[in-house]
Amino acid sequence: MDKRKAQVPLVCHGHSRPIVDLSYSPITQDGFFLVSASKDGKPMLRNGETGDWIGTFDGHKGAVWGACLDTPALHAATASADFSARVWDALTGDELQSFEHKHIVRTCAFSESTTYLLTGGAEKILRIFDLNRPDAPPTEIHGSPGTIRAAVWHHSDQTILSSSNDTGGVKVWDVRTNAVVRNLDTKSPCTSVEVSRDGCYITTADGNTVKFWDANHFGLVKSYAMPRPVESASLFPSRGKFIAGGDDMWVRLFDFDTGEEIECNKGHHGPVHCVRFSPGGESYASGSEDGTIRIWRTIGPGSDDYEVGGENRIRVGVEEVARKVEGFHITADGSTDNGYKQ
Repeated sequence: MDKRKAQVPLVCHGHSRPIVDLSYSPITQDGFFLVSASKDGKPMLRNGETGDWIGTFDGHKGAVWGACLDTPALHAATASADFSARVWDALTGDELQSFEHKHIVRTCAFSESTTYLLTGGAEKILRIFDLNRPDAPPTEIHGSPGTIRAAVWHHSDQTILSSSNDTGGVKVWDVRTNAVVRNLDTKSPCTSVEVSRDGCYITTADGNTVKFWDANHFGLVKSYAMPRPVESASLFPSRGKFIAGGDDMWVRLFDFDTGEEIECNKGHHGPVHCVRFSPGGESYASGSEDGTIRIWRTIGPGSDDYEVGGENRIRVGVEEVARKVEGFHITADGSTDNGYKQ
């Protein structure tokens, strides 16, 4: 591996406890955005390119384990140890809905259509809430072998992928029948499950291994052993590279075709719990036990330049961010008049 100058990331402060989940929005007319979940119970919204803080969703009474944004980045959802999942207005920070559970909620995901919210956690039950009918009882899917660690939509909301803290593998559920139709076998519990933005690959992290699966036929495509246990992995949008982070505090970039390490980024002062590529692939974010988010440039083999994600790359200007948070005002006490809190 060629020696390169150490990369200096954008460091995003603000959380007081470990970062446990990160999620980017797709690219919108106002750019793209990043939401973070933390054990401090204060999920935050940021400009996905610059890392600049936009607002904090204030209201949870316990650690927040999961956070996500819907397709147009107009709403955020969070999953919490306070036995609730909540939906927020991403423009104002207002809480729109709170869905009560009977135990800790570990993960949440908006459907592609943005009309449903998927949750899972310590109850070992997947729930699907209809956001157009928030008072209606959710659809419940039983049969998970343990606490649900990750749950994501797939196949235009026709299937769900879920992993458990207690057993290895990923279950593929048919939403129409609420039944398991496939199992993706792994030796260790999957701590990270991601569907690529083009819908072609599923990326999983289990133990010391990162695996890539065919998202249509569910066959194993590639499996790479990592230098250290990994907690999270993410595939570059055009599939040339992938990133992984884990207990050694480093964020590594690898070649997708060969598994060769391209770059090793050092800077966190605690284990890395989550990594995600930006929607265009020009950067990627990592969240750590040290309470910081770091945004890194994507480096290509033999190059010290940014890796640009193609025609979808968008520069977010000050005016665009201002439009995104129009009406956002900080009051004298440091809070805002619309639900956000500095």
